[in-house]
Amino acid sequence: MSRAETGRKAEERAASFLEAKGMTIVERNFRAKTGEIDLVARDGDEMVFVEVRSRASRDFGGAAASVDAGKRRRLVRAARVWLAARGWDGACRFDVVAVDGGTLEHLPAAFEADA
Repeated sequence: MSRAETGRKAEERAASFLEAKGMTIVERNFRAKTGEIDLVARDGDEMVFVEVRSRASRDFGGAAASVDAGKRRRLVRAARVWLAARGWDGACRFDVVAVDGGTLEHLPAAFEADA
């Protein structure tokens, strides 16, 4: 399976998981010059920007550990573009869904916009 196929499957699995938790997927693969957001979801009154990471195993820190400071900055910048374009002024947060092998882990509020 190619890297792109693996990523698509992880994103689909993450979206299904989040929907099962009652969240609504608003947008997939939002792209801005500043970065990309894998999933944008609504959780009650909160907009959630979700980074999906997939690794074959947890060796070398696993999928969640791969969301480094640079990736977080790009996600925050892209989220600001999304928020401005949609006129959303409500609460928002940044989640990570890590898929390590067959294990999926949802990390709500994984980091803050100012981190």
